[in-house]
Amino acid sequence: MNHDARSTTHIVTPTRRMRSADSRFDWRVIDIPSEITRSEARALLTEQAEYGRWDLIRSQAFVGGARRVWLRRRVMNVRRTDDAA
Repeated sequence: MNHDARSTTHIVTPTRRMRSADSRFDWRVIDIPSEITRSEARALLTEQAEYGRWDLIRSQAFVGGARRVWLRRRVMNVRRTDDAA
């Protein structure tokens, strides 16, 4: 398996469950298969944190080398301050 094929095999799940209206966080779950090296996984998570403003909350390693990572970011609720509707 070449490098390009391995770097696209991770699975990103935008949300694990329905977000309630008053939730203050967005959640993302990333499943990383065992074929992805540690350095590639670190690069993926660094990119998510830097550009997507995600924080690493939990990571889980499975037998066989697969990993699951939970990321979280704060929801920005911006309210309009001018009188235009």
